[in-house]
Amino acid sequence: MQWRGRRESSNVEDRRRMGGGGAARVGGIGGAGAVIVVILALFLGVDPSQLLGPDGGGMTQTSGAPVELTAEDEAEGKFVSVVLADTEEIWTRVFRDQLGQPYRPATLVLFKEATRSACGGASEATGPFYCPADRKVYLDTAFFTTLHKRLGAGGDFAAAYVVAHEIGHHVQNELGILGQANQVRQQVSQAESNAISVRIELQADCLSGIWAREAAQTLGVVERGDLEEAVNAARQIGDDTLQRNAGKRPMPHTFTHGTSAQRSRWFMIGLQSGMLADCDTFRTDDL
Repeated sequence: MQWRGRRESSNVEDRRRMGGGGAARVGGIGGAGAVIVVILALFLGVDPSQLLGPDGGGMTQTSGAPVELTAEDEAEGKFVSVVLADTEEIWTRVFRDQLGQPYRPATLVLFKEATRSACGGASEATGPFYCPADRKVYLDTAFFTTLHKRLGAGGDFAAAYVVAHEIGHHVQNELGILGQANQVRQQVSQAESNAISVRIELQADCLSGIWAREAAQTLGVVERGDLEEAVNAARQIGDDTLQRNAGKRPMPHTFTHGTSAQRSRWFMIGLQSGMLADCDTFRTDDL
């Protein structure tokens, strides 16, 4: 992906110099436990407290000594900022052309180890997520290493797909879809709630496909092999694949994000179509 030297978004809130974001984990999930949470609950997309509790898995407030960012940290921050800027340009155009309405961009919060969100605690264990309460995406870029080394989804476009997927949840929020879906989830059984969650996540995958299409055709920043990296990432984070990799037998009633085949398929639908109307995962029986 061509990203170096390109326009960066002004909607980035960088908390990484705050160390642990003013929070430290005590008696919570860490080490191997954190990895298991990331693998089994990857891309929760809405509220990490559903997994780790409202305190983010045992976080308590501390002074959080300032830290210096490494050259790699700086590069990752610029990369995320460029990808976010691309999503803003693309969704502004899509909202205008397909909906006739303005697009209000999200804020992306960069942090190290732990921070707070309006949806509860955020930590490296939660993975990237979108909080509709404050309209912010939360991301510890250390997750990119997990994506590459533990989940087998390397490449800068795979990392960009992570950002685009979370912005897809923001698009859902702007359209009123996310709030309606989550309201219904609170009124049904756990299995039914999980099924709705799958549709939410697959739609976000489809929306990220629209982003990838526009990045290639309109912005011209997609290089050879990039799209394959995104499709591979979608496959590697399917619920069935993640559960197998965690040594478990896939249990469809527990799926919250969709299978590898479903995730890659809906990304491709968005990529090939480019139309919001074709990303309606809520009115189809063919997921």
